[in-house]
Amino acid sequence: MLTVRHRTHLGFAAVRARTEREPELLKHGSGYVFYAVMDNVVDRYFPVIDALESELETIEEQIFERNAARSNIKSLYALKKKLMTLKHAVDPLMEATGRLYGGRVPQICSGMGEYFRDVYDHLHRIHASLEGIREMLTTAIQVNLGMISLADNEITKKLAAWAAIIAVPTMVAGIYGMNFEVMPELKWTFGYPLAVLSMVVIDVYLYYRFRKIKWL
Repeated sequence: MLTVRHRTHLGFAAVRARTEREPELLKHGSGYVFYAVMDNVVDRYFPVIDALESELETIEEQIFERNAARSNIKSLYALKKKLMTLKHAVDPLMEATGRLYGGRVPQICSGMGEYFRDVYDHLHRIHASLEGIREMLTTAIQVNLGMISLADNEITKKLAAWAAIIAVPTMVAGIYGMNFEVMPELKWTFGYPLAVLSMVVIDVYLYYRFRKIKWL
């Protein structure tokens, strides 16, 4: 048996210890060692799955926090990248393992069908967990995008409300700023106070109404 490792310091000393403890299974030769190595590799995926689930739960707890939606989107896409990396490692292995039990199998794996079936079952559980995380991740991304849209809508509402409040005095001042000669209110003693009072009253009413409908 020859194993090749890329960018990992984890060896297979545990596999050797296991095979040495089970001489009755070691009589199957390289086929059993092959199974033991595969089983050890697949079992290492479970802690990774748990870590991904914990990371997703942490992000989900922050979804409804104020001003956290955009940072959550970045974290969710980073998590999605990790998920796809793991999925690309698991799916081909699952397909290959499915060929090692039942029907015609390589001579080296003869008589080891049940053991490879166990590895396949573990991979199937991992695959199901990955699909569950993927669905939850998709939902979380959609919720975060919805939160961003809601936040943008709130800003738009506030801008529209303040624009309406500012428009009233602007309109009144604009009309009286045209300086037409025939404007009876210009020579009226209470014209100016009444115009200012009207602008204040209308703006106060608009502010009250916008506050009531939670635009401000």
